Amino acid sequence: MAPQGKVYRGSVKDFQGFDANQDAEALYNAMKGFGSDKEAILDLITSRSNKQRVEICQAYKSLYGKDLIADLKYELTGKFERLIVSLMRPPAYGDAKEIKDAISGIGTDEKCLIEILASRTNQEIHDLVAAYKDAYERDLEADIVGDTSGHFKKMLVVLLQGAREEDDVVSEDLVEQDAKDLLEAGELKWGTDEAQFIYILGRRSRQHLRLVFDEYLKIAGKPIERSIRGELSGDFEKLMLAVVKCIRSKAEYFAERLYKAMKGLGTRDNTLIRIMVSRSEIDMLDIREVFRTKYEKSLYNMIKEDTSGEYKKALLKLCGGDDDAAGEFFPEAAQVAYRMWELSAVKVELRGTVQPAGDFNDDGDAQVLRKAMKGLGTDEGAIIEVVTKRSNAQRQQILKAYKAHYGRDLMADLKSELSGSLAKLILGLMLTPAQYDAKQLRKAVEGAGTDESVLIEIMATRNNQEIRAINEAYQEAYHKSLEDDLSSDTSGHFKRILVSLALGNRDEGPENLTQAHEDAKVVAETLKLADVSSNDSSDSLETRFLSILCTRSYPHLRRVFQEFIKMTNHDVEHAIKKRMSGDVRDAFVAIVRSVKNKPAFFADKLYKSMKGAGTDERTLTRIMISRSEIDLFNIRGEFIDLFDKSLHHMIEKDTSGDYRKALLVLCGGED
Repeated sequence: MAPQGKVYRGSVKDFQGFDANQDAEALYNAMKGFGSDKEAILDLITSRSNKQRVEICQAYKSLYGKDLIADLKYELTGKFERLIVSLMRPPAYGDAKEIKDAISGIGTDEKCLIEILASRTNQEIHDLVAAYKDAYERDLEADIVGDTSGHFKKMLVVLLQGAREEDDVVSEDLVEQDAKDLLEAGELKWGTDEAQFIYILGRRSRQHLRLVFDEYLKIAGKPIERSIRGELSGDFEKLMLAVVKCIRSKAEYFAERLYKAMKGLGTRDNTLIRIMVSRSEIDMLDIREVFRTKYEKSLYNMIKEDTSGEYKKALLKLCGGDDDAAGEFFPEAAQVAYRMWELSAVKVELRGTVQPAGDFNDDGDAQVLRKAMKGLGTDEGAIIEVVTKRSNAQRQQILKAYKAHYGRDLMADLKSELSGSLAKLILGLMLTPAQYDAKQLRKAVEGAGTDESVLIEIMATRNNQEIRAINEAYQEAYHKSLEDDLSSDTSGHFKRILVSLALGNRDEGPENLTQAHEDAKVVAETLKLADVSSNDSSDSLETRFLSILCTRSYPHLRRVFQEFIKMTNHDVEHAIKKRMSGDVRDAFVAIVRSVKNKPAFFADKLYKSMKGAGTDERTLTRIMISRSEIDLFNIRGEFIDLFDKSLHHMIEKDTSGDYRKALLVLCGGED
């Protein structure tokens, strides 16, 4: 079933003791008379390999002189019928049928064309072209050309040749040249040289392109996916992104496609059926593993929640198992995680969206603000225009100029004139970053209950200099030390984590490979104990584990996490989630995500603050303020990479009025 030397990663295998005649007879009996035994049909067909199903079709024809697929179509209905019939076709004929359906009639299902042609091997493409010719007596390339246009058509035709290089010997010089050519064809060019993208992404080997993508990240300071989104558009953009994703990891690409087919209202059943059928004997186990890691729930459970009846039962059989129940983490998911750690180690320039205003005049801005608040009514637009388009340092100068000119406290005036979410946003922008963080931390610990998520977000993501400035601002504003308030308001290991972070003593040196290997061993041994949340405060493995995550430098921790994957075949974040619980787990996960990719951490928090019913305006406001001059531009890039929608678009859709206007200015643009 698997190529020589490779482990079989499908979920459906050859049935032991297979007898084509016996199975044909069982199916005939299940369909004769009134009604049909759907349970017997699905049990039999989903537990046979495709090769065996083809033999059953032949035996059925020999025994009964009838076409099994035609009988199945007659007896079954709806999605269940489509799934069972799809399973009966050889893979190449299944792909041919999907493509024929995608281009027949009015309109074209471009997503289906993209999925199939971007993900198949050279041999699979050749088989598909031959099957299409055999089944429909038509030329697939001619039909694709007749139904598509532009650069999208050109790339599809290149993929249809099935001529991707397959040599695993990679030339470093050619890798560098291709990365440079892609950069010059897009980011560095007025307009875009689409032909260069088509040639390189359509012809080079998978191994070569993976190295090209790594090199591109180094020289461009951004992943190739982000450049494709910025330079290309429409179906051509979607096709090129699919090609890149399949080059990186087909399992990850299909996991994402399956997730999108089931998330939200309604299910894209055609996509769900096509992928579950086509990957069931190739890499379904890998897809499951990546799905579980990426979406924190098993593919099995998502199918179970999103489908019903015999259709659900058949899909679950093809899925082959529940990874939530197994709780395991496997090689393909580890490889995806390892690649992300590797990419995160590349230096990328951090950029804010708010820059110091040119021709800045603090007196003029003070006058504009005074005029906006004088008399009846308030000119919120003028306030937004000034406050959101000045750097924090410039805002501090405006505060002083306002006091000097009018003998009044600008903060007090703003507070009396503005209200609601806009007031919180504008007032937050007028504080220094340290004052703002100190205020957020104070709110999180004062009164009944503690907002642990705010404590974790701020303490786990600030650097030493920022932490020390927060400590000073906290002491000045509240005449108490931040450490004392954290200690009195939290307990156990969670308290120890926060107090350790509050010292602002994280090492700032480079990685130490020998030490990283030792640290990874400590992390692995500690997670095996699975008792980090205990109250044992002795100098033990737990203490060393805490010390490693809270005091080692970011570059060193990246290496620790890479060593951990090599050592255990697990991702440290996944292992922490599995072994820990509560605030301790959340704090350690925040540290790990911050080390891995801080902009992605904040992108995820912003997305969660706006998705679903209602908006978490406190989180949205806090992150937009605190990251606007640090890395909000990078957060925007991660946001669209992770969620396929822009931060600007989501803010526009999820907020309103002057609050929305101010947030959109801070956002700095539509991606």
